[in-house]
Formats: sequence, C-alpha cells, structure tokens
Amino acid sequence: MFSNLEEVKSFCKQEGIEIIDFKIIDLAGRWHHLAMPVERFSEKTLTEGIGFDGSSYGFLTVEKSDMIFIPDITTAFVDPFCEVPTISMISDIYQLGDTTSRFEGDPRYIAQKAEKYLIETNIADENIIGPEFEFYLFDHISYLNKPQEQFVNIDSEQAYWNTGNSEYNQGYKVPYQNGYHVDLPMDLTNDLRSIITRKLEDLNVKIKYHHHEVGGTGQVEIETEHGKMREMADNTMILKYVVKNTAIQNGKTATFMPKPLYGEAGNGMHVHMQLFKNGEPIFYDKNGCSGLSKEALYFIGGILKHAPALSGFTNPSTNSYKRLVPGFEAPVSICFAVSNRSAVIRIPGYANTPETKRFEYRPSDATCNPYLAYSALLLAGLDGIVSKIDPQSEGYGPYNVNIFNLPIEERNKIKSLPTSLSEAADELEKDFEFLLRGGVFTKGVIEDQIRSIRNQSKLLDSIPHPKEFEMYYDL
Repeated sequence: MFSNLEEVKSFCKQEGIEIIDFKIIDLAGRWHHLAMPVERFSEKTLTEGIGFDGSSYGFLTVEKSDMIFIPDITTAFVDPFCEVPTISMISDIYQLGDTTSRFEGDPRYIAQKAEKYLIETNIADENIIGPEFEFYLFDHISYLNKPQEQFVNIDSEQAYWNTGNSEYNQGYKVPYQNGYHVDLPMDLTNDLRSIITRKLEDLNVKIKYHHHEVGGTGQVEIETEHGKMREMADNTMILKYVVKNTAIQNGKTATFMPKPLYGEAGNGMHVHMQLFKNGEPIFYDKNGCSGLSKEALYFIGGILKHAPALSGFTNPSTNSYKRLVPGFEAPVSICFAVSNRSAVIRIPGYANTPETKRFEYRPSDATCNPYLAYSALLLAGLDGIVSKIDPQSEGYGPYNVNIFNLPIEERNKIKSLPTSLSEAADELEKDFEFLLRGGVFTKGVIEDQIRSIRNQSKLLDSIPHPKEFEMYYDL
C-alpha cells in the first residue's frame, strides 16, 4: 500500500486516520498488537522501532527479554474493525545486543530466509502457494474446564439437531455431513461470506471463491488466489483476522479448529504449491507422470519423505489429530495421487496447463503458524529436488484408488502420518536437518517448537475426558 513514510502521512491526513496499529506474531501464530496516535508515528519508528517484552511472546527468558519490532509499511491496511480510523501494519522482530539485528526466531524472518534460500539453490526464484481455508461459523460457543466440571456447548441455527427447535424454526436445516455447496435458503452464512470476501478484496487479499463445506452445522470455505509464499503467509493472518472479527460483528463466531465437533467434517488448510523460475513454471512436463516434471516429482518426494516431521509445524495442535483419523476425508496416507482426496498429496486433475500445473498438500490445518508451516513445506520439497527423491521408486504412488478401500495388506504398506501431537514431536526430533539448510530455521527455533507441542500434549494427556467417565466410571 505504501513505500515510504511520506506516503503514509499523506494518506492519513487525507483519510482522517488517527491511530497506527502494529501487528506482531508469536511462535504459535497468534497476532499481538500495539497502537499509537498518528502524531507519534515518525521516521524514528521505522529506524529505531518500538520496544516490547519478548518473554511475553515466548521468544526470550524474563531476565533478558527486551526486544524491538519495526513495522513493515508495505503491509499497511486500513483496519475495518476499529471505531477510531486506524491503519494496521505487520511488524518484524529484532533482537538487541552489541548491534540490533533481525531475531532468528521471528517467523516472518524465517519465511524471508526460506525465499532467499530458494533463489540461492538456483532451482527456482518464486514459490507460489494457494491456501484453502475451511472453518466453522457457529451461533454460540461456551466451554468450561474446572476440576469438578467440564463442558462444551455449541449451537448452529442451521444444524440438523435444531429440526425440533420450537422457539424459532423455519425449517431448512442442513442434513448431517451433507452441506457441500448447499444452496440458499439452507446456506445461512452466504451473505456473511460475501461480506468477508469483499472486505478481504478491499485489503488486497484476492479471493478465488467461497462456498459451504461438508459440515452441515456451519462449515464453510474461502479459497484465495495464489501468490508468493511470504505474502501469502501475511494474507493468511489477515484472512483469519477478517473472518473472526466480521463474524463477531454479525452475531456469529468463527473457528479454524481442525475438529470442533465430534463426528462432523474437520477443518483443513490445503496448500497448493508451484515453483517458477524467471517467470516460467518448472512443475510441468506433458510427457511426465501426471503431467509433472522430474523437479515436481522430486519436490513431492521430499515432502512425502519428511511428512511425519512436517506435522510438527503443519499440524501443531492436539486437536489436529482429532481430524487426522484414518477412514475419514482427512488424508493420513503418505502417498500422492491424481484427483484423490485420500492421499496426503493430491494432483488436481483439472490443472493441466504449464501455468496451472501444481499439487496440494492436504493434511495441514490453520492452527499452524503460516510462516513456519509454508517455509517447512518449501524446505522439504527443495530437499527432495537436491536429493533427487523419486516418489515412484520410493513407493509413494501414485495411488489412484480410495486408499481406505484397499485390502488391509496393501493399505499397511503405505506409511501414515503421526496419530498424535506427541508422535509428531518425536518425528520432528528425529528429522529436522532439512530445515537447517540455508540457515532458514535454527536448531533453537526447532527445539522451541518441539518443547511447545510436547507441553500441549502433556497438558491434554493429564486431563480426564468426559467420555472416560462413560467408559470407565463403573469399573
């Protein structure tokens, strides 16, 4: 939006902007923010930055926690959710020392280093990705976790369980797991999704389309147009921000949790991937397997080889593994296929031109930190190209059948993703060297991620589940 301070100042004066807001990301992928009057925003803000407590973000210890962030004015957008006219900017994190330098653990810096490393390999100069965002829009959510009481209560006006609601009911409820592309009047969130889409377009987040998803209790999807990796990580954060706040403004609540409802469809974040060099796609070969070049196949091979370790970044919540269950729509089989949604990597059958030839990684979900997840996927793929990992000779496919319908002896030959967050931590601990290439990730960042997901796993393992009382109370 802007390239220098003068442009920001001029716009603020012209549009009556009164507040400058700064968004800073933590390791888990949550935005924090700090705001100042527009009068205080100066060249000093862009050169010296603003100090903050890094320990509160989980980056540093309390005794040595001073850090600064410097806003990236090229990311500025007029914030549609602030009553006082406000511009928000995404910020980069710096560490203090003898000299001020970029913080190696800043997720946005890791994505920047990943893009730099891609160029250094001379394999390609652009990693183009396209995420698909699935989420639920509910009318109510309440939950409680106390030693003597636990509950979750969710409601959705359009849900099948409300067919008998005698207080307010006009019928047209969406049948169980039958919401895919459901039309009005059953699709109660169509207008809300259109409002979200227009807000995102206004913020230069280009939307391909939106629609209702399988989950009849309010599951929907918004798919973005494809773009450069770090830009798409920024857009991922903006999209989640817009979705959640627009839902609240319209009396709904949005969640990207992978599995908020037992028995209903889960929320994934499929990531379409392409590489370009000098503006030319390198994943296409009309004579190759499924129209893919050898570089594309090697890239797939690298991702499939490292898929268990990648789960520590692409699926970093305990709830992720409530979705990644064999036999359901979510893919857990480490293989690739054409037009097959039961495989970890799917090659869209309709993408047959050089410019559109791509594949999608299907297991990931939006509980991830997008900068870390997208960077890890890129590094895994590049390792496949550098190491010439052929997915066909390695036994990764292609499998063009429903894997869950294979005979058990055939299905058992296909490796599976981790079944728990603890197992994902184990896999990342065993396989992380590919992430260190080009200095993109540091061992410290990887150790922090392993520590974080292990702590989550231990916490959930220690809490009795309500279902356990049904299963074991009388024994």
